[in-house]
Amino acid sequence: MSCKKSDRNRFVFLFISIITILLYIPVSGMGQSPDENTSPNILFAISDDQSFPHASAYGTDWVKTPAFDRVAEEGIRFDQAYVPNPKCAPSRSIILTGRNSWQLEEAANHWPEFPQKFKVYTEALAEAGYFVGSTGKKWAPGIAKTADGETRHLTGQPYDEHKTEPPTSNISNNDYAANFEAFLEDRSGNEPFAFWYGAREPHRAYEYRSGIEKGDKDPAEIDSVPAFWPDRDSIRTDMLDYAFEIEHFDRHLGRMLTLLEEHGELQNTIVVVTADNGMPFPRIKGQTYEHSAHMPLAIMWPEGIAEPGRVVDDFVSFADFAPTFIELAGLDWEETGMHPTVGRSLTDIFSSGKNGQVNPKRDHVLLGKERHDVGRPYDWGYPVRGIIRGNMMYLRNFKPDRWPTGNPETGYLNTDGSPTKTVILDNRTASGMYHYWDQNFGKRPSEELYNITDDPDALHNLADDPEYQEMKQELKSELYQKLKEQDDPRMFGRGYVFDEYRYMDEGTYNFYHRYMSGEQMNTGWVNDSDFEEKPLPGQ
Repeated sequence: MSCKKSDRNRFVFLFISIITILLYIPVSGMGQSPDENTSPNILFAISDDQSFPHASAYGTDWVKTPAFDRVAEEGIRFDQAYVPNPKCAPSRSIILTGRNSWQLEEAANHWPEFPQKFKVYTEALAEAGYFVGSTGKKWAPGIAKTADGETRHLTGQPYDEHKTEPPTSNISNNDYAANFEAFLEDRSGNEPFAFWYGAREPHRAYEYRSGIEKGDKDPAEIDSVPAFWPDRDSIRTDMLDYAFEIEHFDRHLGRMLTLLEEHGELQNTIVVVTADNGMPFPRIKGQTYEHSAHMPLAIMWPEGIAEPGRVVDDFVSFADFAPTFIELAGLDWEETGMHPTVGRSLTDIFSSGKNGQVNPKRDHVLLGKERHDVGRPYDWGYPVRGIIRGNMMYLRNFKPDRWPTGNPETGYLNTDGSPTKTVILDNRTASGMYHYWDQNFGKRPSEELYNITDDPDALHNLADDPEYQEMKQELKSELYQKLKEQDDPRMFGRGYVFDEYRYMDEGTYNFYHRYMSGEQMNTGWVNDSDFEEKPLPGQ
């Protein structure tokens, strides 16, 4: 059948019009524009060694954190967030994998070789089209390699080129916010991004009196000093120096929020602000007590959090972050290639609109540690497992014959050198001071039980109190059951594997025997005066 030229022209015009309409529909009619229904961006901001409640949003007057406060006010402030293993590398391993440290082989320890078998959420997001990068302290310290022996950037491509003049001699010169801006400029098109902002603050060392002289702080602002330290001016000064470094972290966070606004990205960016473990002071960092594991946490996401400004009391574990990010990226966990997670996505809390307790099932968290810093014979660790349910904390110390912070003769290496540590050690034999040494550095019983609401400093052990025996047994049974479900080697007589994993820092590997044989060892994170020349009476 023949047709006229004019008919053919009308047909071609109609065909082109239909194709044009069909191509237009997905963009304007189905919400595929960059401003709607896109995968959310992720800004994960983590300070280095900051305890709860040391942010002004929690009512701590001697720390000023306007950026953290803004995230809390425009999102959710979490009051019960806990890191299962309070030390740098293990904490970050949990965040990245969504698994507890006893499920991560070598990565349960500090300074490990990260097992190639464990895929991390940043890698899964990158495969799904996310632009992934990081600045500052990333997964560390330790070694992470690919099967080909190449460096494995567990938190994404590093952005550390831009530097700035730091406010003190010990604060990093990394211009974190400028590096975030460089990351944003490198992003192509409207691809979603995931950025890891890992400050090196408030990690030690500090410039002494910087909080007073540069931060205009007053020791009298501190409402209370933990009861396991003597209340001395030098210790209050140490605490203010710590606060000054938290504020440095917060200033860069504030600049990053401004950058997100300027780029039109704040509305669809999940901003998570927390810390990796407790403050670098005796009886806190590297231990498993309340101040060690209880972390600040605020999360904002203007497009995705209902009723911003809420305060939530649900228990949150650091294992919950990875499944949250994977779900919000629209991915199925089982299809990512990551090992099974024990974490639970926080999206139910985001959408609930509720204050206080949102999900009654979020009523506990698990804790634990193996080897952190060295300093014991054969690089042995100090294995602990614990559970917090409600206001009760139960701890099981599996090797109570070992020194919990490292041996005295090797400087208690699992406690950073500081004015606070020096005060306690220098006065350990002074009248009325021995109990401070004992609480911070002495050996511990096999079981500990604390009411952390009434006793947040965890000084009154209720494990042998007849009134608490039933509760102790319930918590212990629940803990052991959950650890067995998670295939914790320590529940099956194989806890020794954690001691056998190599400590990967060549400079301090086999520290105890090398030091005791007279070798000069790198002890830059403690003071020379931390080493005990002779034991205490009765040691």
